[in-house]
Amino acid sequence: MARKTLRDMSGIASTIARSGTGNTEKTPKTSAPALGALQGSLASIREIDPNLIDDWGPADRLDEFTAVNSDDDDQSLEALKTSIQDGGQQVPILVRRSKTTDGRYEAIYGRRRLKACRELGIKVRANVQDLDDATALLAKGLENAARRNLSFYEKARFAEAIQNAGHDTATVRQVLNLSASGLSHLTKVTQNIPTKVGDQIGAAPKSGRPRWTELAELFIAKKLTDKAALGILAKMAPEMPSDDRLETLIKEATKRVPRPNSGLAEVTPIDGVTIKSSRGAVSMSVKKTGTNAAFANWLDNNLTEIIKKSYAEFTAVNSSDDT
Repeated sequence: MARKTLRDMSGIASTIARSGTGNTEKTPKTSAPALGALQGSLASIREIDPNLIDDWGPADRLDEFTAVNSDDDDQSLEALKTSIQDGGQQVPILVRRSKTTDGRYEAIYGRRRLKACRELGIKVRANVQDLDDATALLAKGLENAARRNLSFYEKARFAEAIQNAGHDTATVRQVLNLSASGLSHLTKVTQNIPTKVGDQIGAAPKSGRPRWTELAELFIAKKLTDKAALGILAKMAPEMPSDDRLETLIKEATKRVPRPNSGLAEVTPIDGVTIKSSRGAVSMSVKKTGTNAAFANWLDNNLTEIIKKSYAEFTAVNSSDDT
């Protein structure tokens, strides 16, 4: 698939509509790349029944399509509802006409505003534009970049979605205002942390690159598998905030493996025999079942003499000064 670039975005100039300001509904800033020229037409803004609007494409915010929602998210929605109820909806959402059903629309961005209006039982102010999928996706990315309300993991997942839609890395960087290294950090996370695991953790709004990178490293080093991670997450309380879920997963996964540079080594010289060596001790375990069960029983009866004989041989060639 040929990669798309910002030069293909001729229709985006009419996709971002803004009017008024509000304390809870923050108007997108124009400091993000290319946003200065993105002014929506007020003539295309209308009031629509929220029940006529369907979701489309990747979610604006990760917490809207994961299994985890934090208390902060619920409080934020309540604050948004209060703001709209007291002062009206200041910032329109962006929709396009449904490609399959006459009279219906698809939400490009602004799902929290849409949800708030739906719960309040009022019509939602929407900027209606005719957009193809590629342009709609980029409009969503530009709006998110301007509002600067995405967590590190949300950015990582959104960058992945833009690339999966066929856009090149230069476009992803420009849409999300990223440096080359910044995009590399995001890609490392999405390429190594299974999507199902990320869904179960959630957006983790207070957790930045270091913690997510640490989790990615556990998967890279094969010290954690998706099955093990999902098992750990399944034991957590559903109401646990996503940041705590991430932290707990890392701690539990770290407990399961030796710490770096611990000096622990493990070998299996023959089937059923395991020798473990660390800085402080050497231990051996021998299974009394399986192909070498007879050897295990013989060793059980003779191990004391074997160790005594080995120690005698050792001391015979090593002086006390050398030990």
